[in-house]
Amino acid sequence: MKVIETSAAPAAIGPYSQGFVVGELVFTSGQIPLSPQTGEIVGATAAEQAEQCIKNLKAVLESSGSSLAKVIKTTCFLADMNDFASFNEVYAKRFTGKPARSCIAVKTLPKNALVEIEAVAEL
Repeated sequence: MKVIETSAAPAAIGPYSQGFVVGELVFTSGQIPLSPQTGEIVGATAAEQAEQCIKNLKAVLESSGSSLAKVIKTTCFLADMNDFASFNEVYAKRFTGKPARSCIAVKTLPKNALVEIEAVAEL
């Protein structure tokens, strides 16, 4: 088991790691739309925030030796299901391999983010 740690993605804001490599799989922690440089939320809309979440996921995956193209499962959290369509537009452009996915609405996300995404990928 190997801990993933990269400055190209936001540092953990709690007692957890950015991700782990276990065997041939990468498990990422949920990524909210924080700027790795400032720790502040990027984007005012769910679509803009989804873009930043995916950039953060990409950085974590690439630091482990994987990529967005190797993602096999995502779990997506939305603060409001009314953002589902705009979220899907961004998601479909970046996850062209159509990984398995769960997408759920939650009451609140850390730092009042509108979107959070976690992933499992192959190395």
